[in-house]
Amino acid sequence: MDPELEAFIPLFPRANLTDPAADRKSFAELAAAVPPPDTTGMEVEDRTVPADPEVPVRIYRPHQARGGAIVWLHGGGFVMGDVDTEHPWATRIADASNTVVISVGYRLAPEHPFPAALDDAYAVLTWTAEHAAELGIDPQRIAVAGHSAGGGLAAAVALRARDQQGPPIRFQLLNQPGLDDRQETWSARNFTDTPWMNRDKITASWRHYLGSRPATPYAAPARATDLSGLPPAHIATAELCPNRDENIDYAQRLLQAGVSVELHQWPGTFHGSQAILSAEVSQRQLAELGAVLHRALAE
Repeated sequence: MDPELEAFIPLFPRANLTDPAADRKSFAELAAAVPPPDTTGMEVEDRTVPADPEVPVRIYRPHQARGGAIVWLHGGGFVMGDVDTEHPWATRIADASNTVVISVGYRLAPEHPFPAALDDAYAVLTWTAEHAAELGIDPQRIAVAGHSAGGGLAAAVALRARDQQGPPIRFQLLNQPGLDDRQETWSARNFTDTPWMNRDKITASWRHYLGSRPATPYAAPARATDLSGLPPAHIATAELCPNRDENIDYAQRLLQAGVSVELHQWPGTFHGSQAILSAEVSQRQLAELGAVLHRALAE
């Protein structure tokens, strides 16, 4: 492990997702402890997307933003997180990419199991495309992006948009995404006590998200048999992350299906370590995510 990151491990709470309400409280406290981001270079606006039910979003518009938009989906194991906890990271993604970011407050499991979160994310994608003129964006330059559970949702949104001839998606960015409920890869079986995210926590996450439903490709995109016709992708993985091998496998399968892919494996890192903004390697991870999105959505 990167020694700079190792020093922060004792600061991470030991949330195991057995008590969603308590874990959400701890997650919110952790996010609130992060120094507030500088938003002087952008406009930040809370909106509600009409859907059934309505979906809260927070829109970040850098003053120099041009053209594209990023539908951003937060992490939290499908159980934790909202537009407030995601505020520090969404702000930095908007700043680093110089692009409009639409952060989605999708419904959480177990109260709202699959497909609630996916329906919310897809509704925001559709709304973004339909209101492109109002938002001042190019409907042909929309990306879906997210971290962890949000990365899995972004991959599922791309699959659904392809299958349902939905809004065109220019690019998908999947940062350490949760893609496979089966947990059969080497990293899923062996990383049982890694920082922040481990096998037991992922098992609980999928149990809450799926409820009594069987997993489908829209719930667990790694189960999709046909990955052709999907948007170009950037997939970022952490070396010490249970999701690592399913992420690498998904990138390889996308390539074999004819999809352009960039895969970045960050050595010495663990799941969610890009949130440690005082660490140099974390700053580089966030900067790269922003640069990748800026390049993908450039004219």
